[in-house]
Amino acid sequence: MSPLEGIETGYEERWDFPFREQLPERTYMLATVPRTGSSYFSHLLWRTGYLGAPLEYLNFLPNGPARLAISDPLKQMESWRSMVHRRTSPNGVFGVKCFSLQLRELQQRNPSVLREAFSIALLRGPATRVVRLKRRDRTAHSISYARAALSGIWRKAQEDGAVAHVEYSDTAIDQARDFLDRQEADWDMLLGELRIEPLDLWYEDILERPDEAVQSVADYLGVVIDPSAVVPIYQVEKQSEEDSKRWRERYSARSKG
Repeated sequence: MSPLEGIETGYEERWDFPFREQLPERTYMLATVPRTGSSYFSHLLWRTGYLGAPLEYLNFLPNGPARLAISDPLKQMESWRSMVHRRTSPNGVFGVKCFSLQLRELQQRNPSVLREAFSIALLRGPATRVVRLKRRDRTAHSISYARAALSGIWRKAQEDGAVAHVEYSDTAIDQARDFLDRQEADWDMLLGELRIEPLDLWYEDILERPDEAVQSVADYLGVVIDPSAVVPIYQVEKQSEEDSKRWRERYSARSKG
């Protein structure tokens, strides 16, 4: 069973935009790695009603969203095409959020979907648009990933009112840092090969100035946002930081020692 079973994820059919026959007119990829606040930010973009709904429509892994937990290659293609037509905002903008490991998985298991996804969402039209979401504080980033991986709690909704207390592990933090660094390097290589200069945004800045970050994406895409078009979707809440602070203190003591 998916760890997100029974959790509101945003992939449910009731959140679809009206079905759109034609392909999107503007597309972009939100390129990131886990634990950068990408779910929070993607929902901020979606909420405008003008910047698509950039979720992980290429995540067909069993532990992903129930709607996309598909193993059959042909059905994966059907799902991708359906998302393009159902998750393009009425003004013709489609966004997709991707982790590099998801692209590598498709490269191995279903390259035809990857090629079509690139032709629609990344390499379509005269300009390629990639929004790169990163995190400056590498220690906090590594701790966040390590705790989530150990506990299986990736969203606030999974906490069920209780703060997850996870046994501290130096090894888990080191492994998380290595894992995240390799994914960031993978994006550097991919975007470099494609000669794409993305719009770089940082987790810490988005938390401080969310409206400014959303506007920067709209400007990057050449989209004018109408405030009256707000989509009434739910808010992704930030997870508790109490246990993370304890981990940070233990990690800092180790580093000083």
